[in-house]
Amino acid sequence: MLEKIDLTKALDKDTYKRIMPSLEERLYTVQKKSWDAGIPVVILFEGWDAAGKGTSIQALTGPLDPRGFKLYPIRAARTYEKNHPWLWRFWLKLPARGEWAIFDRSWCGRVLVERVENITPEEEWQLGYRDIVDFERTIADDGHLIIKFFLHISKKEQKKRFEKLLKDPLTAWHVAPEDWEHHRRYDDWLIAYEELFERTETEWGPWTIVEATDRRHTRVKIYETIIRALEGRLGISSEPVLIEQPDPVPVVQAAAEPAVDDGQVEPVEEKKRRKTASGKPGVKKGSKQVHHA
Repeated sequence: MLEKIDLTKALDKDTYKRIMPSLEERLYTVQKKSWDAGIPVVILFEGWDAAGKGTSIQALTGPLDPRGFKLYPIRAARTYEKNHPWLWRFWLKLPARGEWAIFDRSWCGRVLVERVENITPEEEWQLGYRDIVDFERTIADDGHLIIKFFLHISKKEQKKRFEKLLKDPLTAWHVAPEDWEHHRRYDDWLIAYEELFERTETEWGPWTIVEATDRRHTRVKIYETIIRALEGRLGISSEPVLIEQPDPVPVVQAAAEPAVDDGQVEPVEEKKRRKTASGKPGVKKGSKQVHHA
């Protein structure tokens, strides 16, 4: 499936600047309305290393009211967390009514990193698919709106981004030796991602594949997906995003005012200008005086 994704999709800078203010306003609006309606929202981000999950989340949360969401960067389970069922730590992070919970990586790691790096025995991570579907079905039945993103880039683009990060001392720390190992095993990860989509794509927890080569396109697609999902839940009609600039409205020149005939009521300006010798307005020489009701 991923090999069929068009990774050349991009958005020019002018269009991006034109449509983003409207998207930001709509995003804030649906956040406020979901709070008022008591809808708990779960948004999770998965994707390749250096695909832009962190920067996308930063762009997403910028227009939001910080009191209405929580962000959870997910790492390996801690010692005390391993003493509980593996999904226990995610149950604790579910949002309250009206709140948003944003996950930078998620419970899908059970069938991704734990699978590819042989952290978990195969018989256990194979059961993970069923656990994930059941978990998401349970919280969806409880009223949670689930939005799942996967940020997709090519192996060539990933290497390009790693090298760019390493050139800057302030960003070089983002690239660890394990990231290069993941890059080397790109095809192994590709298989794991494909099976993840196949076995956890559901009506209540659909995946949105985001073409993440161009950052502007990435952000707009994420915004649009969240806005449309919430507008659908709230019963608000979705407005299309105008990528193409609409034709300008033609300017119609006003016609000149017709001349005023004798004996007709004249405009106020004309009345002031025309005065008879007697000083009474509204009367022209040689014409009958007009009496107003």
